[in-house]
Amino acid sequence: MDSTSIFIIGAGTFGTALAERLAWNTNNSITLYTIEDQVYRELKEQGKNSTYFPGRLINKRIKPAQTFEGIEHSDLILLTVPSFALEEVSRQIYPLISPSTLVINLAKGLSREGKLLSEVLEYQRFGVLKGPTFAVEIMNGMPSAFTLGGAERDYEFLAGRVFPRTAISLDHTDDIRGAELLSILKNAYAISVGIVSGRYNSPNVDFQVITRALNEMRVFLKRYGCCLDTVFHYCGIGDLGLTSLNDLSRNRTLGLLIGKGFFSDMKHTIVIEGMKTVKVLGESLVASGEQDAFPLLYGLYCLMYDHKDVHAFCSEILSLE
Repeated sequence: MDSTSIFIIGAGTFGTALAERLAWNTNNSITLYTIEDQVYRELKEQGKNSTYFPGRLINKRIKPAQTFEGIEHSDLILLTVPSFALEEVSRQIYPLISPSTLVINLAKGLSREGKLLSEVLEYQRFGVLKGPTFAVEIMNGMPSAFTLGGAERDYEFLAGRVFPRTAISLDHTDDIRGAELLSILKNAYAISVGIVSGRYNSPNVDFQVITRALNEMRVFLKRYGCCLDTVFHYCGIGDLGLTSLNDLSRNRTLGLLIGKGFFSDMKHTIVIEGMKTVKVLGESLVASGEQDAFPLLYGLYCLMYDHKDVHAFCSEILSLE
């Protein structure tokens, strides 16, 4: 079998971890692109990326790059840059790649205009990988899973050639927009679960809110014309559970701080994916008059951006009054 040429754009925590796991499959030929000079030099000279994984050696078969030279020969391109940088990166590489090259987006977030990223990217062969995966767990070799949102032939290509012998499992849906939407929504709903966890420290309460979150996510899928059953894939229940209940999640951690009363300044300079999602979708619901159909998301929007206090938020979503 010919080797599979993979070009990973973004050598942060997720890109580096994914490159490491894909290197377990010796049929994969991997290039890892970074704009960071220090990361590139260290990968090239020492086989390390101490900026993101201090003390770890990186598989020597991974080739670091600071240009897009050779990208036109890639069978697969994985986009692991932050969502705010994705459109600019795509503008640079689009003229260079073959229409037959499979481009997969792993970024989780909205475009600068608040659209789904799949609505602004124009690749001819395109998909998304979303699922319950923390980068450090992937780096540590834990069995992990993604949902591919994309064509059946692309699922067969990934499952049959790219991911064997990596301990990464895939499931599949052709509902690209649904898989992407769920990966965005779970960040917002994880904040709400974190808030009630911080306030009550109760599994009863956590799973009450998670259940309501899943129901609202299905309503959002319907609102965007997506398949309701997509929520049952790894990108749905799996990703929501991981992000809502594990303290490695920045969105859950933000919610915990809010619930405990340690964080109230929503204009803070930290960047949390769920904060933008809450703002964009909350404003959209108000503009369309649909806020009553999404009490959990709208309540979170009022808490974060319209001066509602934590007690009122919790009382309303838990029906305490």
